[in-house]
Amino acid sequence: MTARIYSPARTAMQSGTAKTGRWLLEFEPERPREVEPLMGWTSSRDMKSQLRLWFDTQEEAVAYATRNGLAYRVEEPHQPRRRTLSYSDNFRFNRVGQWTH
Repeated sequence: MTARIYSPARTAMQSGTAKTGRWLLEFEPERPREVEPLMGWTSSRDMKSQLRLWFDTQEEAVAYATRNGLAYRVEEPHQPRRRTLSYSDNFRFNRVGQWTH
């Protein structure tokens, strides 16, 4: 069973940077989920799929996996591309776009 170590991205409701530097260790599912025919619920007999371990740094997560003999893979986080815009840029003399009013 392979463990996945990654730093989750911010949610759509999150604008700040709190809880973004943490690392998560999750296990890959061993079997696909099963649909219970009577009620239509989705179930799994894999108990490790419910286990999520949080770490402060990537090194701590890797050390935990190696100490417990877990096969793991590390996924590096993607840094968002951001442009810094300010309100005063709307009124620049050398503005590239057309004035819309």
